[in-house]
Amino acid sequence: MKFYSIEGNRQKLDAGAMFGNAPKALWSRWVDVDDQNRMELACRGLLVTDLNGKNVLFETGIGNFFEPKLKQRFGIYQDSHVLLDSLKQLGFAPEDIDVVVLSHLHFDHAGGMLTSWQENKAPELVFNNAEYLIGSDHWNRAINPHPRDRASFIPELHELLEQSGRLRLVSGHFHEALGPDVLFSYTQGHTPGLMHAQVGDLLFASDLIPGEAWVHVPISMGYDRFPEQLIDEKSSFLNNAIENKLRLFFTHDPQYPAAHIKFENGRYSITNPIKILNEEYQSC
Repeated sequence: MKFYSIEGNRQKLDAGAMFGNAPKALWSRWVDVDDQNRMELACRGLLVTDLNGKNVLFETGIGNFFEPKLKQRFGIYQDSHVLLDSLKQLGFAPEDIDVVVLSHLHFDHAGGMLTSWQENKAPELVFNNAEYLIGSDHWNRAINPHPRDRASFIPELHELLEQSGRLRLVSGHFHEALGPDVLFSYTQGHTPGLMHAQVGDLLFASDLIPGEAWVHVPISMGYDRFPEQLIDEKSSFLNNAIENKLRLFFTHDPQYPAAHIKFENGRYSITNPIKILNEEYQSC
C-alpha cells in the first residue's frame, strides 16, 4: 500500500467556536487568528492505493459546493475544487477512486464528494465509480438530524448517495469492500456514530481530535454534541494510540496530517509530526 495526504479546500472558522468553553487566553497559545477572530483549518483526506487492489480515499474535505454567499460565511477562500486538484497532481482522476470512506457527513468532511458550485445547476457526485462507506448509526443521524446540527448536513448529498446504488452502511469493525486491512471503531461525543478508520499504523481522529491543539483532553469544540462524553472517549482513544504505537491522522490540523502521541507529566501531546504523507511513507 502507498499513502498520500490529500489537501482539500481550507476554511477559516471562529476560533472561539473551535475551542468551546476554553478562553482565548488559553487557546491563543496554540493558534493564530485573523482580524475576524478566525483560525485556518485544513480539510484533508488520505489516499491509500493498492489496498486490496483498490484506490481508497478516506475523507473528502469541505469541497467547493457552496454558493458564493455561504462560501464567504464559512471562510472558504480558494476558488477551485482543491481536493480534485491534489488528486490530479498525483496522477489520479475522480473515476480512479474505488472506495470513499467518510467518518461522518458534516459538510466539512463530505462536501468534497460534490461538484463545484455552478449557478442554476444542481450538484452531482464527483466519484462516479466509487462505493461510499458510512457508519450506519451516523447515516440515521444524518437523515434525521437534531435541530442543533441540522445545518451541518447536506440533504442533497444524502439523496444522491441513495440514488447512486453504491452507498454501503458500516456497522461493525470491518466491511467486505475493504476486508481486514481496515479496522473501524466508533465514538459518539462529536456526533452519533462518528466512524474512525485504522489502516496500517494510521488512525483517523476525525472531529474527536481535529488537530494538535485538541489533543489536550479537557478541550472540546462548540460543535460537539456531547462534550463530556467526547472527553472520556478522547482519553481512551489517545491511550489506544500510545499503547499500539499508532499515528493519529488529523483532518483539520493546519500543519500536520499525522503524528504519534505521548503522555508526560499528566498531559498528552504530539511527537514525531509529519508535514506530508507521500509514497515514501512507511506504515507499520
